[in-house]
Amino acid sequence: MLRRLADQFEISSAAHVAANGIERDADWFLLKLQEEMGELTQAWNRLTGRGRAKGRSPEEMQRDLADETADLLGHLLLFARSNDIDLAAAIERKWLFQPAEAPKS
Repeated sequence: MLRRLADQFEISSAAHVAANGIERDADWFLLKLQEEMGELTQAWNRLTGRGRAKGRSPEEMQRDLADETADLLGHLLLFARSNDIDLAAAIERKWLFQPAEAPKS
């Protein structure tokens, strides 16, 4: 599932960078993660009253938070994809996930 989602982000990202003349080198993927984390932090600060609302309603700020979270996830998946990381396997290993048990009939 993560690999398919990463492929979808890749299609969108590749179209965006091609349309805007952006070169994605090895550093680009990590730098975009940092940029998106900053934008997520900014959205959080606005929503929680730690930053200026800039005329945004609470609903708009909540949507901004969701949008920036989606951007961060997308760029994380792009980073993993560009570095040939099996993110699903790494998550299971790192977070010590146990295999799901089959439902008993």
